[in-house]
Amino acid sequence: MMTNNDIFKKLRVALMLRDDQIVEILELVDFRITKSELGAFFRDEKHENYMECGDQVLRNFLNALVIHLRGTKENPKNPNDVLAKHKAQIPAKEGSKDRPEFKAKPRDEEKSRGDEAPSKSRPATKNTSKKQYPKGNSKVQVVEKVKFNFGKNKKS
Repeated sequence: MMTNNDIFKKLRVALMLRDDQIVEILELVDFRITKSELGAFFRDEKHENYMECGDQVLRNFLNALVIHLRGTKENPKNPNDVLAKHKAQIPAKEGSKDRPEFKAKPRDEEKSRGDEAPSKSRPATKNTSKKQYPKGNSKVQVVEKVKFNFGKNKKS
């Protein structure tokens, strides 16, 4: 069963909110909380300053979050615009401008293309390193020429 702290943590991560933003959101419903009190909710359960998030805090946060994302009846907002603004406020990591995002290349580009069949442009190469087996036995030998002594010492 998920605790209030788990719900609070998941909302914080999903909405990409910082502690100061959460404090501002809670002030929309006149609920005052400090950053240190808020940080106690996100600590590990074994930490000495860990505090359980009460129902009142979570209820006020959810009500304030609705106002923050949707706005009021008199002044409505588009939630997607609010979320895009949060993404824009996240500081970029150092070095991210110099280096493009790393993406591992697949080993065999022809096999990894799920949307197309492999092209016939390259000739098929025969792998000669595999040991050939008689018909009916399609087993591939993984380990060759290894002698196991099962912990027994060699004769001296």
